[in-house]
Amino acid sequence: MGFSCSCSGGSEKALSTLEIGEGGIVSKIVGDGSLKRRILEMGLVPGTQIRVERKAPFNDPVSVWFRGYELSLRVDEANAVLVRPSGCASCPEGSR
Repeated sequence: MGFSCSCSGGSEKALSTLEIGEGGIVSKIVGDGSLKRRILEMGLVPGTQIRVERKAPFNDPVSVWFRGYELSLRVDEANAVLVRPSGCASCPEGSR
């Protein structure tokens, strides 16, 4: 799982910007307290491997696969999840 990377030492992307089939490792959750808490309670914590499965028109919702199940996120939730490419040799912890 993952996508090819030409990052320079830890480039992060919002989950909503990934294409179908792309994935990586959750690096951090950003946003206000309630949004951040809701996302963390869903199990999207830093270090989790994730892959985009489907996207609706205008990216809302974004369907992702992680920890053995599929989850649909609203676009504001997907924007708050920052992902680092998995398997990137130049990324810290990228080869997990």
